[in-house]
Amino acid sequence: MVRYKFSVISDRYPVVGGRSLTCTFILLTCTFILLTGCTPANSSNTISLAFAGDSAELAAYQTLIQAFEAEHPDITIQVRHAPSRQDFEQKLITMFDAGSPPDLLLLNYRRVARFAADGDLVPAGHDILEEDLTADFYPIALQAFTHDGELWCVPQNISSLVVYINQELFDAAGLEPPTPGWTWDDFLQTAQRLNAIDDESHGAAIEPNLYRLAPFIWQAGGQIGVNGAELLPPIPPNLDTLTWFTQLQTVHQVVPTQLQAQALSAEDRFLTGKVGMFFDSRRLTPILRQSAKFSWDVAPQPTGEQSAGVLHSDGYCLGQPPSAATLTFLRFAVSPQGQAIMAQTGRTVPSRVSVANSSAFLDSSAQPANSQVWLDEVSQLQLLPWHPAWVELEKMASAEIEQAFYLAIPPEEAIVKINDKAETILNRDP
Repeated sequence: MVRYKFSVISDRYPVVGGRSLTCTFILLTCTFILLTGCTPANSSNTISLAFAGDSAELAAYQTLIQAFEAEHPDITIQVRHAPSRQDFEQKLITMFDAGSPPDLLLLNYRRVARFAADGDLVPAGHDILEEDLTADFYPIALQAFTHDGELWCVPQNISSLVVYINQELFDAAGLEPPTPGWTWDDFLQTAQRLNAIDDESHGAAIEPNLYRLAPFIWQAGGQIGVNGAELLPPIPPNLDTLTWFTQLQTVHQVVPTQLQAQALSAEDRFLTGKVGMFFDSRRLTPILRQSAKFSWDVAPQPTGEQSAGVLHSDGYCLGQPPSAATLTFLRFAVSPQGQAIMAQTGRTVPSRVSVANSSAFLDSSAQPANSQVWLDEVSQLQLLPWHPAWVELEKMASAEIEQAFYLAIPPEEAIVKINDKAETILNRDP
């Protein structure tokens, strides 16, 4: 029997005086329990877990929770789920401001600094699992959540940007899957051949934002930083990389146009089977397992002058001092058993080395067959900067990158605008 409770982080139901205007209806229909007001005060054996994700990701965490509650019937997990990542951070801010933070929340490492600086998070500490974390966790995953020697969150996964490939389109174009060491030029030539299959097909699709651009900048020897006034220094590797990136659309036209992207997202377009290559992290795997109507696999990123990837990692963070029940669930979730459960759902690349190298993750009978790609790229991963304003900086830079990607402004102007706006943000009084 499923015992977990649901709260939907949403603006659809206003809350007045701590109670939702639709509380009675929701309770009677037993559908959802609103974030505040409808839910009884947490007992010591009821803990809340907040995270964002689509339906496939929600199902993965439900699997973990069911396994936990089967072993710990005295503890109930209250799920606070937001379907939209874009809204999740603002909802968390609202929860902290209202004095009703979740016990645990899953945050990407890029978002932790803001909440840590505001005093919202309780540092996890290196002894929270009562084991030597360095013995089994990937060092880069621990590093991502560590600042000034303090471990803020326990990493639950470690991923990188990979290329999802539509095997049927590759076969139609007479192409072999990409192999390690393939170059930017190889990628472009592959995309052009896929693009030529028919008028409806696109060689590739990639979201034009800083998170996607970052590994290519590092591969060219470029820089991203917050130490000075420039987020994206106007040096040749940065300009050359942004130019190459934008020319996928503006010159070579191997990716969807702006109108096509507005009509259907890059991810959804890949899911239709009309895109040969799509860049994403492990996050996409359970979605494809659930809904893809074509054969697919994953391949490594194309590489430039040097190898580099950008870390994708989420961690379990404490929204308030942990109860015994909170610690019990956290330790289960990131234990070898808990990480194996999540790996088998397809959602995560385990942050534990032992589990990542086990059949729970490397089962070639479950798509993708080539999951080893993620492990091969761990040694190349780099981190985006730790800064309380990082989310704002990344959003701002991504908007300018998107403008350049769709030919609204040239790449050199995008870099100037990014640095001008970054200077204002970085020099702002805290």
